[in-house]
Amino acid sequence: MTDRVTGLAARTGFWLLLAVLLVVLLFPFYYAVVTSFKSGPSIFEVDYLPAQLSGANYGAIFAEQPFARNILNSLLVSLAVVGISLFLGLIAALALGRFRFRGRRLMLLAVLSVSMFPQVAVLSGMFELIRLLGLFNNAGGLILSYLIFTLPFTVWVLTSFIRDLPVEVEEAAIMDGAGPWTLLTRIFLPMMWPAMVTTGLLAFIVAWNEFLFALTFTLSNDQRTVPVAIALITGGSEFEVPWGRIMAASVIVTVPLIALVLVFQRRIVSGLTAGAVKG
Repeated sequence: MTDRVTGLAARTGFWLLLAVLLVVLLFPFYYAVVTSFKSGPSIFEVDYLPAQLSGANYGAIFAEQPFARNILNSLLVSLAVVGISLFLGLIAALALGRFRFRGRRLMLLAVLSVSMFPQVAVLSGMFELIRLLGLFNNAGGLILSYLIFTLPFTVWVLTSFIRDLPVEVEEAAIMDGAGPWTLLTRIFLPMMWPAMVTTGLLAFIVAWNEFLFALTFTLSNDQRTVPVAIALITGGSEFEVPWGRIMAASVIVTVPLIALVLVFQRRIVSGLTAGAVKG
Protein backbone atom coordinates (compact mmCIF):
# COMPACT_ATOMS: atom_id res chain seq x y z
CA MET A 1 0.00 0.00 0.00
CA THR A 2 2.82 2.37 0.88
CA ASP A 3 4.62 1.66 -2.40
CA ARG A 4 1.42 2.35 -4.34
CA VAL A 5 0.91 5.70 -2.60
CA THR A 6 4.56 6.61 -3.16
CA GLY A 7 4.31 5.73 -6.84
CA LEU A 8 1.10 7.74 -7.24
CA ALA A 9 2.71 10.76 -5.55
CA ALA A 10 5.79 10.47 -7.77
CA ARG A 11 3.67 10.32 -10.94
CA THR A 12 1.53 13.23 -9.76
CA GLY A 13 4.61 15.31 -9.00
CA PHE A 14 6.11 14.45 -12.40
CA TRP A 15 3.00 15.54 -14.31
CA LEU A 16 2.67 18.69 -12.23
CA LEU A 17 6.29 19.59 -12.96
CA LEU A 18 5.75 18.84 -16.65
CA ALA A 19 2.66 21.07 -16.69
CA VAL A 20 4.56 23.94 -15.07
CA LEU A 21 7.40 23.60 -17.59
CA LEU A 22 4.96 23.58 -20.51
CA VAL A 23 3.23 26.71 -19.21
CA VAL A 24 6.55 28.52 -18.70
CA LEU A 25 7.87 27.54 -22.14
CA LEU A 26 4.71 27.93 -24.22
CA PHE A 27 2.99 30.89 -22.58
CA PRO A 28 5.26 33.60 -24.15
CA PHE A 29 4.54 32.26 -27.64
CA TYR A 30 0.83 31.91 -26.87
CA TYR A 31 0.62 35.49 -25.61
CA ALA A 32 2.50 36.69 -28.70
CA VAL A 33 -0.17 34.99 -30.84
CA VAL A 34 -2.93 36.64 -28.80
CA THR A 35 -1.26 40.06 -29.05
CA SER A 36 -0.80 39.69 -32.81
CA PHE A 37 -4.59 39.79 -33.23
CA LYS A 38 -4.96 43.02 -31.24
CA SER A 39 -4.69 46.61 -32.40
CA GLY A 40 -4.81 50.07 -30.90
CA PRO A 41 -5.15 50.51 -27.12
CA SER A 42 -6.37 46.92 -26.70
CA ILE A 43 -2.74 45.76 -27.06
CA PHE A 44 -1.99 47.07 -23.56
CA GLU A 45 -4.97 45.24 -22.03
CA VAL A 46 -4.09 41.93 -20.38
CA ASP A 47 -6.32 39.34 -22.07
CA TYR A 48 -5.47 35.66 -22.04
CA LEU A 49 -8.18 34.92 -24.58
CA PRO A 50 -8.62 37.16 -27.64
CA ALA A 51 -11.89 39.08 -27.50
CA GLN A 52 -11.92 39.29 -31.30
CA LEU A 53 -9.74 37.97 -34.07
CA SER A 54 -8.38 40.50 -36.54
CA GLY A 55 -5.77 39.78 -39.17
CA ALA A 56 -5.01 43.47 -39.76
CA ASN A 57 -1.52 43.20 -38.29
CA TYR A 58 -0.65 40.25 -40.52
CA GLY A 59 -1.84 42.08 -43.61
CA ALA A 60 -0.03 45.28 -42.61
CA ILE A 61 3.44 43.76 -42.36
CA PHE A 62 3.17 42.42 -45.90
CA ALA A 63 1.59 45.59 -47.29
CA GLU A 64 3.91 48.16 -45.71
CA GLN A 65 7.25 46.44 -46.38
CA PRO A 66 8.66 43.61 -48.52
CA PHE A 67 8.25 41.07 -45.71
CA ALA A 68 7.60 38.19 -48.11
CA ARG A 69 10.94 38.96 -49.79
CA ASN A 70 12.61 39.08 -46.36
CA ILE A 71 11.24 35.61 -45.56
CA LEU A 72 12.49 34.32 -48.91
CA ASN A 73 15.93 35.82 -48.22
CA SER A 74 16.11 34.10 -44.83
CA LEU A 75 14.97 30.81 -46.32
CA LEU A 76 17.50 30.87 -49.17
CA VAL A 77 20.39 31.90 -46.91
CA SER A 78 19.51 29.33 -44.24
CA LEU A 79 19.14 26.46 -46.74
CA ALA A 80 22.44 27.39 -48.42
CA VAL A 81 24.22 27.53 -45.06
CA VAL A 82 22.80 24.12 -44.08
CA GLY A 83 23.77 22.54 -47.40
CA ILE A 84 27.32 23.88 -47.40
CA SER A 85 27.84 23.09 -43.72
CA LEU A 86 26.67 19.49 -44.11
CA PHE A 87 28.69 18.90 -47.29
CA LEU A 88 31.94 20.29 -45.91
CA GLY A 89 31.23 18.84 -42.47
CA LEU A 90 30.79 15.32 -43.88
CA ILE A 91 34.05 15.47 -45.80
CA ALA A 92 35.93 16.86 -42.80
CA ALA A 93 34.30 14.31 -40.46
CA LEU A 94 35.42 11.42 -42.67
CA ALA A 95 39.02 12.65 -42.59
CA LEU A 96 39.09 13.58 -38.90
CA GLY A 97 37.08 10.62 -37.67
CA ARG A 98 38.52 7.74 -39.69
CA PHE A 99 42.05 8.66 -40.82
CA ARG A 100 44.96 8.97 -38.41
CA PHE A 101 47.48 11.72 -39.12
CA ARG A 102 49.68 14.03 -37.12
CA GLY A 103 47.91 17.09 -35.74
CA ARG A 104 44.40 15.64 -36.02
CA ARG A 105 43.46 16.46 -32.41
CA LEU A 106 44.98 19.93 -32.72
CA MET A 107 42.95 20.52 -35.89
CA LEU A 108 39.74 19.49 -34.13
CA LEU A 109 40.45 21.87 -31.28
CA ALA A 110 41.21 24.65 -33.77
CA VAL A 111 37.91 24.03 -35.56
CA LEU A 112 36.01 24.13 -32.28
CA SER A 113 37.84 27.23 -31.02
CA VAL A 114 36.64 29.24 -34.03
CA SER A 115 33.08 29.11 -32.70
CA MET A 116 34.14 30.47 -29.31
CA PHE A 117 34.77 34.00 -30.55
CA PRO A 118 31.85 36.39 -30.04
CA GLN A 119 30.33 37.94 -33.13
CA VAL A 120 31.47 41.43 -32.20
CA ALA A 121 35.10 40.29 -32.07
CA VAL A 122 35.09 39.21 -35.72
CA LEU A 123 32.59 41.75 -37.05
CA SER A 124 35.12 44.30 -38.34
CA GLY A 125 37.30 41.66 -39.96
CA MET A 126 34.33 40.00 -41.65
CA PHE A 127 33.12 43.38 -42.87
CA GLU A 128 36.46 44.08 -44.58
CA LEU A 129 36.53 40.58 -46.09
CA ILE A 130 32.99 40.82 -47.43
CA ARG A 131 33.62 44.29 -48.82
CA LEU A 132 36.83 43.06 -50.48
CA LEU A 133 34.98 40.13 -52.08
CA GLY A 134 32.17 42.39 -53.30
CA LEU A 135 29.53 40.57 -51.25
CA PHE A 136 28.22 43.53 -49.27
CA ASN A 137 24.41 43.83 -49.38
CA ASN A 138 24.30 40.37 -50.92
CA ALA A 139 23.07 36.98 -49.77
CA GLY A 140 26.52 35.55 -50.47
CA GLY A 141 28.01 37.72 -47.74
CA LEU A 142 25.54 36.39 -45.18
CA ILE A 143 26.13 32.78 -46.23
CA LEU A 144 29.90 33.20 -45.92
CA SER A 145 29.69 34.87 -42.51
CA TYR A 146 27.18 32.37 -41.08
CA LEU A 147 29.52 29.46 -41.88
CA ILE A 148 31.81 30.73 -39.12
CA PHE A 149 29.25 29.56 -36.56
CA THR A 150 27.60 26.57 -38.23
CA LEU A 151 30.58 24.80 -39.80
CA PRO A 152 32.67 24.22 -36.63
CA PHE A 153 29.70 22.78 -34.77
CA THR A 154 28.76 20.59 -37.74
CA VAL A 155 32.30 19.26 -38.15
CA TRP A 156 32.62 18.49 -34.44
CA VAL A 157 29.28 16.69 -34.10
CA LEU A 158 29.62 14.66 -37.29
CA THR A 159 33.19 13.69 -36.40
CA SER A 160 32.07 12.43 -33.00
CA PHE A 161 29.22 10.53 -34.64
CA ILE A 162 31.32 8.93 -37.37
CA ARG A 163 33.81 7.66 -34.79
CA ASP A 164 31.05 5.57 -33.22
CA LEU A 165 30.08 3.85 -36.45
CA PRO A 166 31.16 0.17 -36.68
CA VAL A 167 34.58 -0.27 -38.24
CA GLU A 168 33.64 -3.71 -39.61
CA VAL A 169 31.25 -2.20 -42.16
CA GLU A 170 33.96 0.13 -43.42
CA GLU A 171 36.54 -2.68 -43.62
CA ALA A 172 34.13 -4.88 -45.58
CA ALA A 173 33.49 -2.06 -48.06
CA ILE A 174 37.23 -1.45 -48.49
CA MET A 175 37.78 -5.16 -49.15
CA ASP A 176 35.20 -4.86 -51.93
CA GLY A 177 37.18 -2.02 -53.48
CA ALA A 178 35.28 1.01 -52.16
CA GLY A 179 37.16 4.32 -52.23
CA PRO A 180 36.82 7.29 -49.84
CA TRP A 181 33.98 8.89 -51.83
CA THR A 182 32.08 5.58 -52.00
CA LEU A 183 32.61 5.08 -48.28
CA LEU A 184 31.19 8.50 -47.59
CA THR A 185 28.15 8.37 -49.89
CA ARG A 186 27.24 4.66 -49.85
CA ILE A 187 28.34 3.51 -46.40
CA PHE A 188 28.48 6.37 -43.91
CA LEU A 189 25.80 8.67 -45.32
CA PRO A 190 22.83 6.27 -44.86
CA MET A 191 23.88 5.61 -41.25
CA MET A 192 24.41 9.29 -40.42
CA TRP A 193 20.95 10.66 -41.24
CA PRO A 194 19.95 11.22 -37.58
CA ALA A 195 23.11 13.22 -36.89
CA MET A 196 22.76 15.14 -40.15
CA VAL A 197 19.14 16.05 -39.45
CA THR A 198 20.05 17.25 -35.96
CA THR A 199 23.05 19.34 -37.00
CA GLY A 200 21.27 20.60 -40.11
CA LEU A 201 18.27 21.78 -38.12
CA LEU A 202 20.46 23.52 -35.53
CA ALA A 203 22.42 25.21 -38.32
CA PHE A 204 19.15 26.28 -39.93
CA ILE A 205 17.93 27.82 -36.66
CA VAL A 206 21.22 29.70 -36.19
CA ALA A 207 21.10 31.11 -39.72
CA TRP A 208 17.36 31.88 -39.54
CA ASN A 209 17.65 33.82 -36.25
CA GLU A 210 21.00 35.58 -36.78
CA PHE A 211 20.72 39.35 -36.42
CA LEU A 212 24.05 41.19 -36.02
CA PHE A 213 25.71 40.13 -39.27
CA ALA A 214 22.44 40.49 -41.18
CA LEU A 215 22.07 44.05 -39.87
CA THR A 216 25.69 44.97 -40.67
CA PHE A 217 26.13 43.32 -44.07
CA THR A 218 22.80 44.27 -45.68
CA LEU A 219 21.62 47.74 -46.56
CA SER A 220 18.48 47.64 -48.69
CA ASN A 221 15.07 46.32 -47.63
CA ASP A 222 14.92 43.75 -50.41
CA GLN A 223 18.15 42.09 -49.18
CA ARG A 224 17.40 42.01 -45.46
CA THR A 225 16.44 38.86 -43.57
CA VAL A 226 13.47 38.54 -41.25
CA PRO A 227 15.20 39.33 -37.90
CA VAL A 228 16.38 42.67 -39.26
CA ALA A 229 13.03 43.33 -40.94
CA ILE A 230 11.22 42.77 -37.65
CA ALA A 231 13.62 45.05 -35.76
CA LEU A 232 13.04 47.84 -38.30
CA ILE A 233 9.22 47.74 -38.15
CA THR A 234 8.13 51.25 -37.17
CA GLY A 235 4.85 52.92 -36.34
CA GLY A 236 3.23 56.08 -37.56
CA SER A 237 5.37 58.31 -35.33
CA GLU A 238 8.82 58.23 -33.81
CA PHE A 239 7.57 57.19 -30.37
CA GLU A 240 4.95 54.68 -31.49
CA VAL A 241 5.94 51.02 -31.26
CA PRO A 242 3.66 48.78 -33.37
CA TRP A 243 3.64 45.83 -31.01
CA GLY A 244 0.78 44.13 -32.84
CA ARG A 245 2.68 44.00 -36.13
CA ILE A 246 5.92 43.01 -34.39
CA MET A 247 4.16 40.11 -32.68
CA ALA A 248 2.49 39.08 -35.93
CA ALA A 249 5.84 39.03 -37.72
CA SER A 250 7.42 37.08 -34.85
CA VAL A 251 4.67 34.47 -35.00
CA ILE A 252 5.11 34.07 -38.76
CA VAL A 253 8.87 33.44 -38.51
CA THR A 254 8.57 31.16 -35.47
CA VAL A 255 5.95 28.78 -36.86
CA PRO A 256 8.31 27.24 -39.51
CA LEU A 257 10.87 26.38 -36.82
CA ILE A 258 8.22 24.72 -34.67
CA ALA A 259 6.96 22.77 -37.69
CA LEU A 260 10.48 21.57 -38.53
CA VAL A 261 11.10 20.37 -34.98
CA LEU A 262 7.76 18.52 -34.90
CA VAL A 263 8.36 16.87 -38.27
CA PHE A 264 11.91 15.72 -37.50
CA GLN A 265 11.57 15.17 -33.75
CA ARG A 266 12.28 11.42 -33.91
CA ARG A 267 15.44 11.87 -35.96
CA ILE A 268 16.51 14.74 -33.72
CA VAL A 269 16.22 12.56 -30.61
CA SER A 270 18.07 9.74 -32.39
CA GLY A 271 20.86 12.10 -33.42
CA LEU A 272 21.23 13.60 -29.95
CA THR A 273 21.30 10.22 -28.18
CA ALA A 274 23.33 8.23 -30.72
CA GLY A 275 26.54 6.97 -29.22
CA ALA A 276 25.46 7.93 -25.70
CA VAL A 277 25.37 4.28 -24.59
CA LYS A 278 28.10 1.86 -25.48
CA GLY A 279 28.09 -1.80 -24.69
